Amino acid sequence: MNYKNLFATLAFSAVLALPLLKSGAHAEGNVNVEADAMEIIDAEHKTIFTGNVVAKRPTDTIRADEMIVSSSEQKQADGTTKSVTDFVNAKGNVTINTKNATITGQWCKFDVLHNQLVVGGNVELTQGATIVKGQKLNVDLTTNHLQMSGGRVSGSFIPK
Repeated sequence: MNYKNLFATLAFSAVLALPLLKSGAHAEGNVNVEADAMEIIDAEHKTIFTGNVVAKRPTDTIRADEMIVSSSEQKQADGTTKSVTDFVNAKGNVTINTKNATITGQWCKFDVLHNQLVVGGNVELTQGATIVKGQKLNVDLTTNHLQMSGGRVSGSFIPK
């Protein structure tokens, strides 16, 4: 596997947990969220989880000090409305764990509608013995395009 494919696979695998914060059922299971506190600001369509936030599904976990989930009402074909997640903003000691990889950073922004993920602040991607470090990771989940930027990037690549 070449490095480009490794990065794309790693990033795509590691962020699979984030789309599950969308409203509605997913084939891979429900999301369970635990936090020290939760606040709902209905007028702004926001839910704020603070203190040791842990969002889990069977194969993935996201941890952060704070997670803000923004939503909007989406009209359905039958005329009813459904709340859907538009944006997830996690900050403070962010860790995304999957069965294959781990991404850590100080903050994470996931634009659900545009399928874009940005992780920043001393980012580290780990898959097995392979580690890549940088300041900012941008991932387009639609095209699987990954870019590490914001200064020097370093990596330790261990082929399988």
